[in-house]
Amino acid sequence: CGVVAATGSGVTEWSEGDEVYGLVPFTRDGAAAEFTAVPAAHLAATPAGLDPDKAAALPLAGLTAWQGLVRHGGLRSGQRVLVHGGAGGVGVFAVQVAAALGASVTATAAGRDADFVRGLGAEEVIDYADEDFADRLSGAQAVDLVFDTVGGDTLTRSWQVLRPGGVLVSIVAPPGDSGPDGARGVFFVVEPDRAGLEELSKLVAAGRLDPPVAQVFPLERTAEAYEELNRPHRRGKIVLKVS
Repeated sequence: CGVVAATGSGVTEWSEGDEVYGLVPFTRDGAAAEFTAVPAAHLAATPAGLDPDKAAALPLAGLTAWQGLVRHGGLRSGQRVLVHGGAGGVGVFAVQVAAALGASVTATAAGRDADFVRGLGAEEVIDYADEDFADRLSGAQAVDLVFDTVGGDTLTRSWQVLRPGGVLVSIVAPPGDSGPDGARGVFFVVEPDRAGLEELSKLVAAGRLDPPVAQVFPLERTAEAYEELNRPHRRGKIVLKVS
């Protein structure tokens, strides 16, 4: 998230002074800096009225949720969705996006985060420490789509709660192929996506998506910010701010 300082030759969609946000490709380094070079096609206009800290928190996790649910999961209104890690850095966006698109959302989370995750749009929250999600969502309660941010045994056992023809999407590891008839598994890595950012901006404008920010660090405290990322049970994103 920032302001265009200069444009390269042939760039027509952006001008100096435009407020933009986007995902820097993983093939590039240097986003934690005062200036960075980004392909023009990877940027979108910053959502009007959105706090810059929240705008900075949106592209990586927001696009991960959008691409997983919509592009790879084929989410449709009225479907049942399970989000593993509903209070996590990506889960908080997946819950909001799925609910905004008309899905009935169940999420797993720590018990202390249950009210927070319900506030994001989850109709049900399963405390993973006290209840087995596979027991709660078996049979008639099975879901159309699982969005996994946890991996391990949680990912493997998620096949048990899918309906025939359902989709298991993971950002942690390939899910394999152990589901019911017609079910499929998808593993993906998020990529820059202007169209996806524009869809997320629409949800922000409609009041359906609010990027939660846990803590903001000045650029000179970048190392401390990365250390904070390793601490568990943080609600929201860590943001680096260039003064």
